[in-house]
Amino acid sequence: MTANSPNETASRWTLDAFRAGALATLPLMPGLFAFSMAFGTVAARKGFTLFETMAMSGTVFAGMAQIIVLEAWPERLTVAAVIGAALVTGMVCMRFLLIGASLRPWLGHEPAVRIYPTLYLLTESSWLLSMRYRAGGGNDPAYLLGSGVMVWLGWVAAAAPGFWLGASIGDPSRYALDLVMPVFFTAMLVPLWRGSRRALSWLVGGVAAVVAYYLFGGWWYVMVGALAGCITGGLVDDRE
Repeated sequence: MTANSPNETASRWTLDAFRAGALATLPLMPGLFAFSMAFGTVAARKGFTLFETMAMSGTVFAGMAQIIVLEAWPERLTVAAVIGAALVTGMVCMRFLLIGASLRPWLGHEPAVRIYPTLYLLTESSWLLSMRYRAGGGNDPAYLLGSGVMVWLGWVAAAAPGFWLGASIGDPSRYALDLVMPVFFTAMLVPLWRGSRRALSWLVGGVAAVVAYYLFGGWWYVMVGALAGCITGGLVDDRE
């Protein structure tokens, strides 16, 4: 038998790496707080209690998916509404299939009792930080756990002030707070700009979502827009 390679033996989980991962997220906290406060505001506008808002942030922990689901939240929960919310959440969070797969070479040999709780806290920010740490020679999975725990704490904590803000203002349209999410998602597109050719999928997805909204209502526009954008992005040749 040959000796195990570094990727085939269990890694050390150290407090130093955990602390380093947590500290690495600090520059991201202002944006994370603003995002979570927006979720709290939307939750208050939809009639959620503070406990329900905090519970959703702490257990679902799905960022953008939480806000999209709330925007389509029905006045009365039915089986169809619950299934629809689950489908929307699954569609928006499907990106984590690829993110998780990219971690397999690093974490595939780790025991399930450690790695699955760590993956529960996985976000794009903690993933990016950890991949940069890994590229620099780091091999301690506690770094990923530390960054994930820190992001989770910030996300849950910031939902409360956002909820109190949303509950105290009454009609959000008076202060244009109903535009918070459209503006936020539009701003998110700016750093992702890679030229007009690659933006074609954005345009097709947006048009498809608007058409689906006026034709079908409900949450179907999320599914239709996402699928149309993905299919277009896959078909477009982005070579210069």
